[in-house]
This record gives sequence, structure tokens and C-alpha cells, in this order.
Amino acid sequence: MRIGQGYDVHAFTAGSYVTLGGERIPHVRGVQAHSDGDVLLHALCDALLGAAGLGDIGIHFPDSEARWRGADSRGFLRHVRELLQQKGYRIVNVDATILAEAPRLGAHRAAMRANIAADLCLETARVNIKATTGEGLGFIGHGEGLACQAIALIEYAPEGTGPREGAGPETGSEAVPV
Repeated sequence: MRIGQGYDVHAFTAGSYVTLGGERIPHVRGVQAHSDGDVLLHALCDALLGAAGLGDIGIHFPDSEARWRGADSRGFLRHVRELLQQKGYRIVNVDATILAEAPRLGAHRAAMRANIAADLCLETARVNIKATTGEGLGFIGHGEGLACQAIALIEYAPEGTGPREGAGPETGSEAVPV
């Protein structure tokens, strides 16, 4: 089992929506970003990549490359899932906390969870999304931007073995049942 954490932040700019979890959510502002600026999916990508020791989103999708301008971050998340599968990892669950004063996210949470579950080939119950405000403090509280923290749990499970069985990718030792 391996754990990774991710974090992403974007400043608000002119616009009429923000993209979170693959959903376009109406808002009085947009986000300043090279891709679609989906802080939720970016933080999840970093958590998953970190858990597998595969760097971060900037290594795989650098903002210096024009091909990623305006890119749909759901494609990033699906690509990260494929990278993990190629290395013999299975995603166990993901959990994220969106930090924003606005927009309100409750009405969009089920759709965001469904998008992420579909992209990661997980049951929706293995995807959790929470939201909180900055209580008027800092750049979040002042409404200058939004951020997301994420954590992911993965397990080494090469094809043909069950969960927690087989050798680990680095050591060659037997995994310990939990």
C-alpha cells in the first residue's frame, strides 16, 4: 500500500464558471490557468503520481507546452490512471478537500464524484469530495482564488494477483496482508 498527497491552487480571473471534478460550475469569475484549471483533478493527479513515485502533474503535462492550453483535466486523470496500471498499481480510494469561499459546491458534488469514479474506474463509494471555506482569512477567505488538497491510496497488484498479493515493485518481497 502506498499513499500520496496532492495540492493545487489557482487565482480567480474574469470568467463565468470554474471547472471542478470535470463539471462546469457557474460562478462570477473564472480561474487563471494554462489548462482548464480544475484544481480538484490536478490535486488528485498529483496525489496518485506521488503515491506511485512518478513525479507530479507538471512533469507529465508541463504548462510550457502549447498542446495542454485549455486541456480537459479529465484526460490528465485518465492518463495518470493508465500510468499507474502500467506500473502494476491499483487505486484503492481518493479523498479531496476543495477550499473556496464560492461557488457553493453541494449541488455539484455527486456529478464530480461520478466523473472521477468513471475516470479512475472506481466505485463512487471510493471517491470522497469535501468542501470548506477560508472563514474570511487569507487568499481563499478573501475570494482571490481556490485550492484543493487530495490524498490517494494505491496498492501494488500486478495483473494475475489479488489485492495485497505478490511481490512489491521495489523490493521483491512478499506483501503483508492487512
